[in-house]
Amino acid sequence: MDKTTQTELEAAAFRRLAGHLRARTDVQNIDLMILAGFCRNCLADWYREAAEEKGIEVSKDEARAHIYGEPFAEWKKKHQAEATPAQMAAFEAAQKKSHG
Repeated sequence: MDKTTQTELEAAAFRRLAGHLRARTDVQNIDLMILAGFCRNCLADWYREAAEEKGIEVSKDEARAHIYGEPFAEWKKKHQAEATPAQMAAFEAAQKKSHG
């Protein structure tokens, strides 16, 4: 496979992942972090870092809006619940496991 085709396929997979995460507002970022070790914010950071590697300045807010499909503050207000003690404990255990 040539590099251009590979890049196009990777970009399509990225767009599909971002769209899937936009549609699954029921899935909280903390749960993604616990189970997968990354969340929507991580994906936005990776997007911003990739832009920076190309000399393109993308702000944290711009990157998050790209991933969330709307400004993060609006998404958070509509969809993000306060983390439960059980979620926080699971998150801390997952962090220890991945950094241990």
